Amino acid sequence: MGKIAQGILGGLSGKVGNIIGGSWKGIDYIRIKPSSVANPRTVGQVNQRTKFTVTLEFIQAVKPFVQKGYKFLAVKKTAFNAAMSYVLNNAITGVEPDFEVDYATALVSRGGLSAALNPSTDLATAGEVTFNWDDNSAEGNANATDKAMLLVYNPSKKESISLTDGADRTVGTQIVAIPTTYAGDTVELFMAFITADGSQVSNSTYLGSGIAN
Repeated sequence: MGKIAQGILGGLSGKVGNIIGGSWKGIDYIRIKPSSVANPRTVGQVNQRTKFTVTLEFIQAVKPFVQKGYKFLAVKKTAFNAAMSYVLNNAITGVEPDFEVDYATALVSRGGLSAALNPSTDLATAGEVTFNWDDNSAEGNANATDKAMLLVYNPSKKESISLTDGADRTVGTQIVAIPTTYAGDTVELFMAFITADGSQVSNSTYLGSGIAN
């Protein structure tokens, strides 16, 4: 029997249902046992398992981005698990059994650095997404040399393209190349900033969805 000391994503030791947890070098980790439950005992268990799976699919697909975006929240847990915890608890919507990620509230980066000002995207050109923003390097704790972090998530393919060392905040634009196989797919778009030395990140901003060309 497993023990949960700090909630489902922290302090889990052993196995609870098909979720297995442990600790390695002082860092908590979790994984799902690859098996199914023929007769789950309660609707609540089924719903929680479904929400967990939906969250896991999303975070796995954007893992390179959240590894930087949640780097500073990885205290006795991995950045991956920190992102899992936030999205599972704050950004899952829908009515059973049709749960889904609410991208507008799904932060893929969390930190105290000033966020993007008036960000937008343009998908008119085939094979690329252009991200635009206004220079706010003179405001708050923003720096002229902050680097744009850009994410294009493709839900239908459960994969993403990301750039975590993009153009400086003062530049105001960055093109991200996407595969030609994305043409016709709906993509979800996010951006954030990271300092040049990697010591701080901003909260991510959801820029909406669009159809890739």
